[in-house]
Formats: sequence, C-alpha cells, structure tokens
Amino acid sequence: MTTVITGTSRGIGAGLADAYRARGEDVFGTSRGTGAEIQLDVTQPSGHSAMAATLGDRAVDLLICNAGVYLDKGHDLETGFGADLWAQTFAANVTGVFLSVQALLPHLRRAAAPRIAIISSQMGSSTRAGGKSYIYRSSKAAALNLGRNLAVDLKPEGIAVGIYHPGWVQTDMGSMDADIDVATSVAGLVARFDALDLATTGCFEMWNGDPMPM
Repeated sequence: MTTVITGTSRGIGAGLADAYRARGEDVFGTSRGTGAEIQLDVTQPSGHSAMAATLGDRAVDLLICNAGVYLDKGHDLETGFGADLWAQTFAANVTGVFLSVQALLPHLRRAAAPRIAIISSQMGSSTRAGGKSYIYRSSKAAALNLGRNLAVDLKPEGIAVGIYHPGWVQTDMGSMDADIDVATSVAGLVARFDALDLATTGCFEMWNGDPMPM
C-alpha cells in the first residue's frame, strides 16, 4: 500500500508518516525543506507536477492532504488580517489541497480502493463559529467545502474523500496548552482513514470518530 502525505516535516504530518511506516507501508512524505521523500511547496503548481513525476506509474492508495499554515493567530480586527496573509493562507490551505488531489488523480485511479483524507479543523465549522482567526477559519471552511464537493465528483470513480478535525493538538501550531498529544491524534486519524470508504465519503469527523457539525 502506498500513502502520500503532504507536510511531514513536523507535528501531525510527521506523526502520520511514522505511523504508516511502522505498519510497513510505502510512504512518500512532502515538505518545503530537505529530508522528505518529495520536496514540495504546495502553493507552487510546478512542484505538484514534479511530485507526480517522481511517483511515476505507481498507484496511490491514500493521499493525506495535511500541509497548512495558520498565519493570523492573535491578530486583532482593527489592525490585523492583511491581504497578503489571506492570499498566502488560501494558497496553502485550499489551493494546495486541490493541486495535490489534481496532480495525483491518475495515481489514485490506479489503486483498488483509493482514498483522500483532507485535514481541516473544527474552526472551519460554520455551526461552531467562535470568532477571531478569520483567515484560518475561512480557509478551513473552504477546505471542508472543497472536500465535500470532491466527494460528490469522485464517488462514481470509486475514490472516497473524508474531511477531518485532528483535535487541538500539542504542536507548534496548536501550542503546548492543547488538549491532546500528537500520538493520540495520529492514532485516531489513522483509524478514521482506515474506515473511510464510499459509504462514508464526504464525512466531516473528529479524530476520535465523532461527527463534526458543518
């Protein structure tokens, strides 16, 4: 089984890569720096083409779109949330997801039961709107919407798509004050991805399997 994970330099992405390698699966992790199997800035279309070329004619059983940024943490409404941050965040958190899926569609179509897992956030839930972090919240809501629509279009091809909240995790992004550690989040996410199929495609779930409100 072959798994491709974007954003594996640290945190949840690194934990997921380790978990799948421990199961003996072929893992291709990406990061903007060196050290990963594939060097990729998800905001750059040329990088996605290079990633697809690196994989050749290999089938991809699971694509995990994990790479993302949170650039507006702590900003205030009066002076923060610059236009440049909106562009950068959406390029990584939304366009980057789409480009990853688009580039690897031929590889996913070669797999027997292909799956796409998109890491969104409870902060993308319109029902749970909590204020602040407008850019990040909006980007994660867009990632959720993207995943839901991909699930509709790819279901006839046998490709399942799930969208997930990893929890508030003790990472550089989540801070050490977060609720759960990386190992807990990763174990839950791996179980969710294992359960993903055409019957559950389009789901929006927490790391522990609880449904997330849209």
